Amino acid sequence: MSEGPGLADGAVVVAPILEIRGVAKRFDATQALEDVSLSLHAGEIHALLGENGAGKSTLIKIITGVHQPDSGQILLGGQPVTIRSAAEAQRLGVAAIYQEPLLFPDLNVAENIFISHQDRGAVVGWRAMFGEAEKILAELGMTLDVRKPARGLTLAAQQSVEIAKAISLNVRVLIMDEPTASLSAHEVQELFKLVRDLKRQGVAILFVSHRMEEVFEIADRITVFRDGRLISTRTRLEATPQRAIADMVGREIDLTKARTTCAQKDVVLSVADLGRQGVFEGVNFDLHRGEVLGFAGLIGAGRTDVGLALFGIEPATSGRILLGGKPVTVRTARDGMSLGIAYVSEDRRQLGLVLPMSIFANITLPVLRRYLSRLGLVRTGLERRTADTFRDRLAIRTPSVDLEVAKLSGGNQQKVMLSKWLNTNPSVLILDEPTRGVDVGSKAEVHAIIGQLAAEGIGVIVISSDLPEVLVLSDRVLIMREGRQMAILDRAEANEETVMTAAMGQRSTDSIDGRPS
Repeated sequence: MSEGPGLADGAVVVAPILEIRGVAKRFDATQALEDVSLSLHAGEIHALLGENGAGKSTLIKIITGVHQPDSGQILLGGQPVTIRSAAEAQRLGVAAIYQEPLLFPDLNVAENIFISHQDRGAVVGWRAMFGEAEKILAELGMTLDVRKPARGLTLAAQQSVEIAKAISLNVRVLIMDEPTASLSAHEVQELFKLVRDLKRQGVAILFVSHRMEEVFEIADRITVFRDGRLISTRTRLEATPQRAIADMVGREIDLTKARTTCAQKDVVLSVADLGRQGVFEGVNFDLHRGEVLGFAGLIGAGRTDVGLALFGIEPATSGRILLGGKPVTVRTARDGMSLGIAYVSEDRRQLGLVLPMSIFANITLPVLRRYLSRLGLVRTGLERRTADTFRDRLAIRTPSVDLEVAKLSGGNQQKVMLSKWLNTNPSVLILDEPTRGVDVGSKAEVHAIIGQLAAEGIGVIVISSDLPEVLVLSDRVLIMREGRQMAILDRAEANEETVMTAAMGQRSTDSIDGRPS
């Protein structure tokens, strides 16, 4: 393990701005952190990696004053400090931004930037505040109308406002917790420009992410937590993605190895010239039993819209859908379910699961009629037995299927959502962003589950913004751009270059109809 900053890009080694020494924190029977030490230096981007439950969030809450450590010490500028609240953390120059920006939608941009300033008095100097907000945004290379409400801003613009808020507080330490999870590739690069600018200004940045490629693009040092303990701290030059993953999960995991194909000759789903007026058009493909068909393309290409049309949530207005060679009409989600189509939403918290409900209630919800007695009462015993079967089958980590879904990690929530739709016995399974927001260990498990489902003969469609994931999982890749199908590539043809070339508008006429030659 390498100690000391070892900063990249010619940064000067100096004493840390923030230092964590031997911090521990227990919640009831759970040891969330144990003897953790970490340092952040001026002008450093320090990545923090770990599976869900590794202790990352607990450390962030201790640094920002939400939790108090049971033992250990926090030093800021070399001096011991006790941070009792988020407001106190901000006064000390410590700020955090999160995956979901915490803006007030009905306040204007300037008000959101200065919302944490308690010393401006009862009378607001609007002209001065607008001017100061514009100056801060200009320093970040951002042009926003500071007089307009925050409602309607893109996620990237909202993140910029959060960073501007931190700068207005003279931030010395900026914690970024999964800030790119909901951003497109272009928006990520725009955010990284801001982060690098803050680095040049001497801000110490703690960058928490599940996206390994982003970590190795931007980080100077990489620290890994596992089970509440610090496992390693290495410079970017010393670390490798494989080494970091092994530190995170305690074993070797290869997310780059393509799954073994098990596609059969039988066509389970056939789509001919499918379209939805004003959204997408001209989609053609056959999905074989046991095949994984990946949908790739830039944000807004129409991939999710095709999935929604196939399931009936937003039905197609043109074209044909055939299941088992027979034409079908899919106008509602109930139609889709009755025909053996299942759709796993990309937004598991808002659209996929009922978080306050139990695991077993979520799993049986789409087919609740199966669990009713003759008197119309729900047979909860039968529900629990079904849920237990899926707990074993998908390795859902929970002491009981009676537990609220909200209390599960992201990876286990994803497995519950998969169980919910597998319980409908689908012949076609559409997975929209199946590993968004889950840690690397859970990602490997979800990939294995997808391979297992294909081996069982289910036709699987994987819609993902993670191109390496699409390439690893798919037998073929359908590429879309601006609502139109550009190509379908066999596994042997599909790589990052060929897929991105098609996604950027270079259409392949050889394989556009989706029928393998």
